[in-house]
This record gives sequence, structure tokens and C-alpha cells, in this order.
Amino acid sequence: MARIAVIGAGMGAMAAAARLAVAGHRVTVYERAATHGGGVGRMTRDGFAFDTGPGLLHLPAVYRDLFVKTGKESLEQSLDVVQVDPASAHVFADGTSVALPNASRAGVVQALDEAVGAGAGERWSELVNRARVVWDATRRPLLEEPLLADPEYLEALGHDPYPGLRKRGLFRRSTPPVLAAVAERELKDPRLVALLESHALAYGLDPRTAPASAAVLPYMEQTFGSWYVRGGMRGLADAVYERCRKRRVEFVFGAEVVAVAEKDGRAVGVELADGRVDEADTVVAGVSPGVLRRIAPAACGPAVRPGPLVPPGRFTVFLALRGARAAGAAHRTVVHAPDRGAELAGVFGEGARGSAATAYRPTVTVLRPDDPDVRPDDGHEAVTLTATVAPHGRVDWADEATAAGFAERVLDAAEGLLPGLRDRLLWHEVRTPADTERATGAEGGGVPAPVLAGGGGAFLRTANATPLSGLYLAGGFAHPGGGLAHAGMSGTMAAGLIVSGADWRGSQ
Repeated sequence: MARIAVIGAGMGAMAAAARLAVAGHRVTVYERAATHGGGVGRMTRDGFAFDTGPGLLHLPAVYRDLFVKTGKESLEQSLDVVQVDPASAHVFADGTSVALPNASRAGVVQALDEAVGAGAGERWSELVNRARVVWDATRRPLLEEPLLADPEYLEALGHDPYPGLRKRGLFRRSTPPVLAAVAERELKDPRLVALLESHALAYGLDPRTAPASAAVLPYMEQTFGSWYVRGGMRGLADAVYERCRKRRVEFVFGAEVVAVAEKDGRAVGVELADGRVDEADTVVAGVSPGVLRRIAPAACGPAVRPGPLVPPGRFTVFLALRGARAAGAAHRTVVHAPDRGAELAGVFGEGARGSAATAYRPTVTVLRPDDPDVRPDDGHEAVTLTATVAPHGRVDWADEATAAGFAERVLDAAEGLLPGLRDRLLWHEVRTPADTERATGAEGGGVPAPVLAGGGGAFLRTANATPLSGLYLAGGFAHPGGGLAHAGMSGTMAAGLIVSGADWRGSQ
């Protein structure tokens, strides 16, 4: 039985802890905050409840596998997990609206043809079919196996597997280099372009620089569906925490790790803010790149580029509304920005700082769960509005006037979908990237994106095995990147490397 110290109680770290405990190890989790879950939080007030992190789960098989491998109760026995249908609705800048059914290729084609025009559904379907090539090429090396430090292997992942259409003429070029080029060339209609690019934007990816392989994001959602946990997605974090507890994982809250203890080039424990050093045979860190550099500089090798140090963040407005939820309202609706260029410049433009990075109306995701557990009664509605924004630092999101002004822009965007919004409003609360930074420790409140092939490897994350022997990484800032499912995969990979050694190749 080895002693294993886990730094952080986020989803990836807890997934690793549960698997390591089942393997017979003694696992202790050190979390600087007062609770578990990391970015998967919950805010409650006056009988209303809101998720402060992800609002939906894609690829639920990741957590089904975790629960199967760590106990008798399945995911469905532990939680009420349901598919949402439609998977999403969209309101485009010209007023066109469409509802896309969950996990139905034919249904999506029909819906787009009816809303956008004949042939629109087929063009979208053909793009999704090409994205399947990306899925088949990258599923194993990016989602099922830990990342290798081999230069040839990394160079291969730097090539984009998206099979782009060829141009006609003597000088023909194949794969478009970035997602925006794919959208413009293959979809043509600005509404379909907005639909594709919104999947990238939701993960904090700039479609003008993200590789064409980012088309795999809508492929995964459309193929495997969108899922919700009754009572809110925080319930998934609670269930993973309880599974850890049943496996006798020990949690120490309010325990900030300030350094990974080292001896003879190996991690041998953790040093806490109170000066105590707890010994361990192995350490797993579920932390951001900046924290990792601070507590374990020897682990920050150059083998894999970790992506942007501070990715974009999330700006969220929680709405407590009087009046019942409209019958037939979609669980998730994306209200698209009227000015794509202004939004992308505000979110991603390094030259846009302060007010220049907030002077636009954003694309807003509106979550309206049909869930009695998140509202005081059926005469009220809990609604969450979310936009991808520049990180804290490029914008001073701690400034109350800045946050309040941008909240008004978010409310303006949602008002067309929620008629009489301000008249129905009992109260609202705002969460900014500055709040995320305080809650999770992630620099700038940035939320990491999933890994992608292509882009010369710039969209990979730090490998799970570090240059410091005995120290492993899990969570959204490690391979295979951000998102609930990807965080769970990272925990699987870190645990597999510890239990089975460096030769463990995941799915093999």
C-alpha cells in the first residue's frame, strides 16, 4: 500500500483518487478551499439553485466507467442523469431560430433545412461526417492514452487530421488550416458559420486560430448527446466525492499546498501553508500551470506545450425570476452575437484591454432547466446566462462598475429570448473570472479547453507524467484538457500511470 497525496479536490483529481484507492493505496486529498468540486460549484439563495460551473455533461461514458470501476453502484444508481431534448436551441443575429434535437443526425438535418433553407442540413451533416475522421484519428492518442514525450509522437499530433475539401484548379490546397476557414468554405451561410464557431467559443477557443480539428467538438455533442443531472451538475461532483469517501479517501479541506517536497529528484510529499510536511510515496497535482510552477518548478519541463497560460474565462449571471418557466422552453439556448468580429476581438485580442475588451454584445448561453429542485416552486424560474470573456487581468473584472456594465449587455442579449425579463427579475447575481480565480486558484479565472490535434501541437496540454519523478498531473490543465469528461479522463490516465507504470497505454 503506497501513500498518495492528491493536491486539489477538482473533478480530475477526485477521479484519480477514487481509482487509486480502489487499487489499494492510501490516498489523502489536500484542498485549499472549504469544499470539493473545483469549478463545479453551486450557488443557492432564497430557494433558487445554480451551477457555477458546467451546465451539461457530454461523453457521460467517462463517469459511467469511473463508477463501474470504483464501486457497486452505477452512475445512474447514484444520480438522476437525463438527456436534454432539444440538445440546444439557437437564435442567430438575423432573428432566425432553430432547435436541434439530441443525438439525432436526421433530426438536425431536418431542423436546419426548415430554419436556414434547403441544403443547409446536408452541408452541416457533411461537415460532421468529416469531423468523424478527426474523432477516429484522435480518440485513442488524445482521449484514451497518456501523452508521450516522444518528439515524433508529438509532431504527429501537431498535424491536423481534418479532411478538408480540395480547391479546384491547378494549385489545389487541401485541409483548411483553421476552424473559421472550414466554416466559411464548407458551410457558407453565416448562420451555419455561427453555429460551428459557437462550439469553439463555448470552450474558450478562437475559431480564427483553432485548428480545423475543432470540428470534432460539435461531432461529439451531436453523436453522444447532452446530459443533465437532476438538481444541478454539482450533484456529479457530490457523487464523485461520496464515491471517494466510500473508498476511504481522506479529505483535508482548508489545506493549501505551498510546495511539493522533493528528495533525490523525486516527489516525496507535500508542504502545507502551516509549515507541516506530509510524506507520500507519490503525488498527484490537480492545479493550474501557474500554481504548478510555484509549488513544483522541477515538474515544468518543455516536453509538451501547455497551451495558453491564461485562457478566456466565463462571465455568468444568475437570474431569480417570478413566473413559471415557459412550456416547451429549451434547456439550453445560444443567443448569437450581432457582431462576430467585435466579440472575437474583445475575448481574444491581446490589444483589447479594459473597456475595449467589453464594448460588445456577447454570445450568451441561456440555461433554463426544467427541474423543480432548482427553484422554490413552479411559480418561479432559475435561469443562468453565460458568456465567454477575456480573463481577469486583461479586464479588471473585480471592478464593480465593469462587471455591472457587462452584466447589462448579457441581460440585453437574453431579453429577446425571455420577454419581460427585467419585469420578472427578483434579483440577479454575477460571477466573473475574478471570482473564478478566487474560488479555484486558476490564473485570471481562465477555463481550459479540451486538447486538439493540429496547430503544431499548440493545443495540447501538459502530460500526466511530469519530469519530476513521482509527480503526476490530473485535471483540466493537464492532458487531455478541460471540460467535465476530459477532466475525468485525466484522472484515469494519472491513476493508470501510477498503478501500472510508464508502459501503461490506456485503452490497450
